Amino acid sequence: MGSACIKVTKYFLFLFNLLFFILGAVILGFGVWILADRSSFISVLQTSSTSLRMVAYVFISVGAFTVLMGFLGCIGAVNEVRCLLGLYFAFLLLILIAQVTAGVLCYFKMGELKQEMGNIVIELIRNYNESREDSLQEAWDYVQAQMNCCGWISFYNWTYNAALMNHTEITYPCSCKEEDDKGEEDDSYIIRKGFCETPGNSTQSGNSPENWPVYQEGCMEKVEAWLQENLGVILGVCGGIAVIELLGIFLSICLCRHVRSEDYSKVPKY
Repeated sequence: MGSACIKVTKYFLFLFNLLFFILGAVILGFGVWILADRSSFISVLQTSSTSLRMVAYVFISVGAFTVLMGFLGCIGAVNEVRCLLGLYFAFLLLILIAQVTAGVLCYFKMGELKQEMGNIVIELIRNYNESREDSLQEAWDYVQAQMNCCGWISFYNWTYNAALMNHTEITYPCSCKEEDDKGEEDDSYIIRKGFCETPGNSTQSGNSPENWPVYQEGCMEKVEAWLQENLGVILGVCGGIAVIELLGIFLSICLCRHVRSEDYSKVPKY
């Protein structure tokens, strides 16, 4: 009966480590996505924010280490190597502590991240140059066009751009243009860039923002909602990994207690 329980524990531990390996690969992929993404608001943040790039590198490091630990846990469980099981338990406990610490820090740094986000966008709008090819500017044009918003707090943020306000004709950010629902469907995937002029609409007041045919709502609330949605996915994945880690710790202790002696001949040689 005891040997049967050990076998069940061993194969359950192998199964949990396999899931651990897969979820570690998900974390690794998420970190790579943060660095490689060029078509969403993440691109705006990671180009200007060193803290977000650091978070991406942490995700990649933790994901790679988690994949390695899952692999070692599988070998230790199947071959009943006590040394590997003990090492697996110690590192798994350290990973769990690190994840909890990172989660607490992220929670308390959320306000600081939002403030940094706003400063980055305002600075981007102030220095926007339509004659310059810039991946950061293109990413923000994409955000405004896809989210149907303009500026950060409101479209008035674009009045900070001196080049835009120096136009005598009514000129506005092209990516902010308010489209009708019945608009051009063929151009739905074309992101307008730079500044657009409204022909024949010169006014004595100059380029007054009240006359711009743009979305008046800022992008702040929509971007925060987008981040909240993605944060829910991240927290769900991290929560799943934490549960698997706790089960792995418990099963590794049980199996390690029942492995009486080391038999290194069971360890596969490559």
